[in-house]
Amino acid sequence: MGVKVAKFGGSSLADAKQFEKVKKILLSDPDRHVVVPSAPGKRSPVDDKITDLFYECNRLAASGSAMDRVFDQIGARYREIAADLSLSTDLDTLLEEIRRDIQLGAGADYAASRGEYLNGILLADYLGWDFIDAKDGVFFDAEGRLDSERTQRELGALLRAHAYAVLPGFYGCDAHGKVKTFSRGGSDITGAIAARALDADVYENWTDVDGCMMADPRIVRNPEPIRYVTYQELRELSYMGASVLHEDAIFPVRLAGIPTNIRNTNKPEEPGTVIGYEAEEYESEYSITGIAGHKDFAIINVEKTMMNSELGFGRRVLQAIEEQGISFEHMPSGIDTMCIVVHEDAIAGKKEKLMARIHELCQPDTVEIHSGLALIATVGRGMVRAKGTSARLFNALDKAGINVRLIDQGSSEQNIIVGVDNLDFENATRAIYRAFVTKDQRR
Repeated sequence: MGVKVAKFGGSSLADAKQFEKVKKILLSDPDRHVVVPSAPGKRSPVDDKITDLFYECNRLAASGSAMDRVFDQIGARYREIAADLSLSTDLDTLLEEIRRDIQLGAGADYAASRGEYLNGILLADYLGWDFIDAKDGVFFDAEGRLDSERTQRELGALLRAHAYAVLPGFYGCDAHGKVKTFSRGGSDITGAIAARALDADVYENWTDVDGCMMADPRIVRNPEPIRYVTYQELRELSYMGASVLHEDAIFPVRLAGIPTNIRNTNKPEEPGTVIGYEAEEYESEYSITGIAGHKDFAIINVEKTMMNSELGFGRRVLQAIEEQGISFEHMPSGIDTMCIVVHEDAIAGKKEKLMARIHELCQPDTVEIHSGLALIATVGRGMVRAKGTSARLFNALDKAGINVRLIDQGSSEQNIIVGVDNLDFENATRAIYRAFVTKDQRR
C-alpha cells in the first residue's frame, strides 16, 4: 500500500457541499493518509475569504477598534458548515478562545492561521480522522525560515503515529513557540513538506482547475491541458509567468523525488497534471509542453567595437547594474554588442545613473535602453528531438506579422524565448500556440 498526501485549497473547502466532495475523494482511495486543508475560500466572486477577515480582525484589534462585526461574520461561516454537516465540534468555545487571543494581541500570524486551524478541526470531525496542529510539527528558525531538518524529523514521526490525519496548512511554530505563517499560498508548502516528511508516493494538490494549461486561457481559448511536466519545465514556465505552484511549494517534494499531481476537486475524474523528474514514459502528442510570458521588460543595449577582446567588459557592465540594485533576466549578446533584459519597474528612476555608470566603467560606443518589450517562452522537453522547431516558431510569428526584437535559447534546448512589442504579446502567444498544437483554438 502506498501513501498519498492530499492538499485542498480554499475553493475546495468553501462550504458544506465542497466538504462533501472532499470527503468522497479522500475516502475513495485508502492510500490518502494525510489531508492538508486551507481556510474556506470564496463561495462567489463577491464573497470574502476567511483569511482576509481574520487579518481584518487583527488590524481592528491592534488599532483599538471593535472587531465584533467581522469576527461574528467568521463565526457564522464556520457554524453554517458545521450545522450543514451535523458536526459535533464545540465551535463556540474555540471561537471565543480565538477572539480573546486576537484582542490580547496574539498578532497577525496567529489571526491569519486560525482559518486553516478551524477548517482542519471541522474536516477531522467530518472524516473521523485525527487532527494534528501544525504548530506541533512545522518549525521555523530564529530568522523566520523553515527549519527543514527539524520539521522533516518531527513532523514525519508525528504523522506516522496516526493512520489518517488532518494537518492544517499555512502555519507552524517559530523559535519562541508562537504561531508563524508562511507567505500567501502557504498551505501548498505545508502539503509538500508533509509529503516529504512521510516520503509519500504522490503529493496531490486539489484545486478548482483541471491542472496546468499549455497557454494562458485568458489569451488562448480553451488551451489543451498539460498532462505531464517535469520540474525543470515547470520552473521555466512559472518563471515566465505561468500560473502554477510557487517554487516554495514544489521544492520539498522535488528534493525528495516525489511527483506532484494537480487535480480538480469539482472534476475528480480528470487526471490533472503530473509534475515529476523523468518523462521518458510520458509521451505527448505535442513537441512543446507550454507557452508563458510577461509584458513590460526593457533592453539595455551596450555596443563597443572589439568588445569581445576586452577582458572584464561584461563583468563591468553587470557591476553597473548591480550597483543600482537591479537584477537582470536574460543576457543575449553579439560580438560587439551586449544586451541585458530587465523588468521596467527595476530601472524606474535609475536610467540616467545607470547609463552614466556604464559609460564610466566601460567607455562603450553607445548605450541605449528600449522599453515596451514582452517576453514569451516556448518550453518543452520534446523540442530537442523535434527538427525544425525554431523554424516553425518563427514562421508562425512571421505569418502573424509580428516583429521579433530578441531571441534567446537556453543551452538545455528546452526553451526558446522571443521578445516582441507589448502590443503584440497576445497575438504572438496565439500564433505560437496554433503552430504547435494541432487543435486550432482561434479567438
